[in-house]
Amino acid sequence: MELRHLRCFLAVAEELHFARAAERLHIEQSPLSRIIKELEEDLGEQLFVRTSRSTRLTRAGKLFFEHVPRVLTALQQARDCVKAAANGYHGQLRIALSDGITPSRLPPLLALCRQEEPEVDIRLFQVPLSQQVKGLQDDLYDVGFAQCDELGEGIVAKAVWNDPLMVAVPARHPLLRHKRIPLDEVLQFPLVLSDPQACEGHARQVDRVLRHSEREPLIAERVPSFDLMMALVSAGFALGLAGAPNIACCREPGVVARPLAGRSPMLKTYLLRREGDVSKVLSRFIERVQVIDSPGGIRPALPPEPNPQEEVEP
Repeated sequence: MELRHLRCFLAVAEELHFARAAERLHIEQSPLSRIIKELEEDLGEQLFVRTSRSTRLTRAGKLFFEHVPRVLTALQQARDCVKAAANGYHGQLRIALSDGITPSRLPPLLALCRQEEPEVDIRLFQVPLSQQVKGLQDDLYDVGFAQCDELGEGIVAKAVWNDPLMVAVPARHPLLRHKRIPLDEVLQFPLVLSDPQACEGHARQVDRVLRHSEREPLIAERVPSFDLMMALVSAGFALGLAGAPNIACCREPGVVARPLAGRSPMLKTYLLRREGDVSKVLSRFIERVQVIDSPGGIRPALPPEPNPQEEVEP
């Protein structure tokens, strides 16, 4: 079994279409079919059921599919580690990011790491929450950030950052008459929310807030990114619900951020790691994470105050 077998299997398993997989790999379909056949002969199991209309994984193929991405990731990390050592680095920190973690905190955090420990090579991986948890358990990542602490055994979750949940409102929307918008009034309009598959922890926290109202939300769209959410809000498609720094970082000119009425709900971000001893490199990193949001530390910018021209006219 060679790496080309694994890469070809992964492409077919993800596309479930030999022609599209071949195009993705920049090879002809015939050699791809031959490589998959070689892999199946080596394993002694059929991995795909292929007909004129569809391609699907067999039970053996599904089991193999659970392991191949981690094998390829581990090999790539081994290569990166060798290259880092050749470039003078004496350590490595692999950081996984899920749930659209606010980018406003990453630049100062990474800059502080580079300033205080320039010999440590930092690698970032943006992955779904389930993949992050599995990667932490399998030692593919050293630490991660997500907006969920319901992770099962073997993973420690520590709350490190809090952001107010804000309503993203199109400019000149009637709700802008409120400086703080009641949740029941928000739910009178369609909402665009984050997709649970892309931002699982964020979606869970927002759904908990929505359950505080007896009114059923009208969800017009679930989107995989905050940039797309703000674009739809700016176009007047719907209202959005997101953390204050997420709205600020998107910088859509047609979006005004407003807090919810009453006690503002807070979105919690958690630092995730495996249970057990913590290395010195990871321990120092955790200290920096806490400095970023400490009273005397660096805090992310909140959305700017709305321009008077953005207020709804009487």
